[in-house]
Amino acid sequence: MPKHSLLNRQLTRRDAVRLGLYGLGITTGLPLFFRHATSALAATEANNGAANERILVVIELSGGNDGVNTIVPFGDDAYYRQRPTIGIPAAKVRKIDDHFGFHPSMVGFERLYKDGKLAVIHGCGYEKPSLSHFESMGFWHTGAPNAGEHLGWVGRVADAMNPAGQRNYVVNIGTSQSLAVRSDKHSPLGFYDPEHFFRGGMHQQQPLFQRFGRARETDNASLNFLTAVAANATDSAAFVRQAWTDYKTPVDYGATAAGLGLDLRKVAALIKANMPTRLYYVSYAGNAFDTHVYQTDVHARLLIYTADALRAFMDDVKRIGRGADVAIMVFTEFGRRVPENTSKGTDHGTATPMFVLGEHVKAGLYGTPPSLTNLDDGNLLYTTDFRRVYASMIKEWLGYEDTRTLLKGEFQPLGLFA
Repeated sequence: MPKHSLLNRQLTRRDAVRLGLYGLGITTGLPLFFRHATSALAATEANNGAANERILVVIELSGGNDGVNTIVPFGDDAYYRQRPTIGIPAAKVRKIDDHFGFHPSMVGFERLYKDGKLAVIHGCGYEKPSLSHFESMGFWHTGAPNAGEHLGWVGRVADAMNPAGQRNYVVNIGTSQSLAVRSDKHSPLGFYDPEHFFRGGMHQQQPLFQRFGRARETDNASLNFLTAVAANATDSAAFVRQAWTDYKTPVDYGATAAGLGLDLRKVAALIKANMPTRLYYVSYAGNAFDTHVYQTDVHARLLIYTADALRAFMDDVKRIGRGADVAIMVFTEFGRRVPENTSKGTDHGTATPMFVLGEHVKAGLYGTPPSLTNLDDGNLLYTTDFRRVYASMIKEWLGYEDTRTLLKGEFQPLGLFA
């Protein structure tokens, strides 16, 4: 093929895949995006209204957090019978009431709860639960258990709230894109290291990427769209790098060298820089919460990192004047079995608490606590469908009314926000 012939003919999906153009942020198929080219190209990076709109930050605790030792039912004797070795002594629990309390490591959550900024939702799960990390996480990512849904629930929210496909409306911080943000109309901005966020590719591809970024308008709509995407990717990467360089904070995030604290600092930096993002998605790296063996010390450290990072992030966004604009939802793909195992750990379970944080949150315990004696082969029976929490975030916080269509069913919000 002549040197410039590719840029002078109709670009095909195969061409885009071969050249690595999907790495520019196109994640759900080129032809689909061509249908939205006009509206997508019309969206501007600096949406003046975005700085005043509410932001949702979703935190994934990957691996299956042990909810029973996170929100400790110290007032139930069955808890200590089931966990004679790893049960948290009542004297050490950070008490919420006369029955439940936070794990002793969760100083950050105790503070947020007492400040009226943290809601705990008991017994979250779904019918016919899976104990597979991959399958269960897929159900939480799509918000459609056992349904074969191919788009993520966060992606569907983005499509519904902003059908024009405004760029940088969704940001996914992680080493790979989550199914949760897969969208029909949006191309989520994904990165992990803001200091080295550049358009990647082989040496032979770089002249083409540069040419796409400089190309003029042509009579080829497909090529025009890809040119804009390439330029947008370059501009967005530069914006992220600059925002991170400019960001300084006196707030102590705890273990900031890595992990959730560092990732939440990235979110705070983009919010401070007025990135027009409404939906942020952050995963706790790896299957960290998969505590099958000698759980006690590992789980305590994980909960310290998590609670301290979230408390610091709340303080930080308040410091930059955006505290009232941000709400956080924390989930994990499943809980752990109630009885401890022979390795002083816990195995894959079912129902688990979820957490919602924010200045507008009505602090408290929500939902019915699962029974520790009426179990399904050692597993908790869920009492709150997790999609009720999703519905709360969509309707009560983001203000989008049609949760039935988005979540493919009727799930009543929980009244988490004032």
